[in-house]
Amino acid sequence: MELTRPDIIIFDYGDTLAWEPVPDFLRGWRAVFRYVSDNPDGAAPEDAKNIGDELWQRFSGSRSLSAARKGGWEIHEWQQLRTVLEALGLKTSVPLEEAELILMENSCPSFLKPGASEMINFLRSRDIPTGVISNIGWSGNALANRLGRLFPSHSFEFVIASSEYGIRKPDPLLFRIALKKTCSPAEKVWYCGNDWYADVLGAHAAGMFPVWFNESGGEPPEKADIPCLCVGSWREFTNILSEMLN
Repeated sequence: MELTRPDIIIFDYGDTLAWEPVPDFLRGWRAVFRYVSDNPDGAAPEDAKNIGDELWQRFSGSRSLSAARKGGWEIHEWQQLRTVLEALGLKTSVPLEEAELILMENSCPSFLKPGASEMINFLRSRDIPTGVISNIGWSGNALANRLGRLFPSHSFEFVIASSEYGIRKPDPLLFRIALKKTCSPAEKVWYCGNDWYADVLGAHAAGMFPVWFNESGGEPPEKADIPCLCVGSWREFTNILSEMLN
């Protein structure tokens, strides 16, 4: 396959640029409760977590966040956060958007994938802009804040969080929205992600060139004639780009 220089490379976030351990929402709510200024019924962090679990169970029929979103629709974290706080009669000394950051950072820490920072630095050195499209319930501002912490010397052209649109990849609308932001033809845009369905099929349906971040080295879950680049690490991807651009 002959590769040509892309106008921009867009990335997935979770399990692509970074990974997150199993969330600990009780720890997150304990952190939020440090900022509770009014608690008329003496609610505890456990009460907040239980309501959050109940909301997800009611929505999805299970406690799995992935199962909750299989229908292709997204729930914004502010909806759940506001519901939990008001159901318990809680008021916080910080605004909702800051309470979300506190909950996110304390319940769902994030760590860069090996080679991700070096790869992003390489793209910046070659003047190839970058963007992000993520299936995520946290707000776009929260995700952008996290990316700023993970890549402190880098600025993404845009960050698209599914929570802000109510739809999830592989819905082509999210990719088409990204294309509007790039002002580039789809065939000149690369999209990198770890999920075959959400990322590879979604990007291909929008006319982008997919890059499958396939750390496990597994086969595609289905046979499909889709032109894409498969890489097992970001170091491999950086080497391919370096050879292509030199």
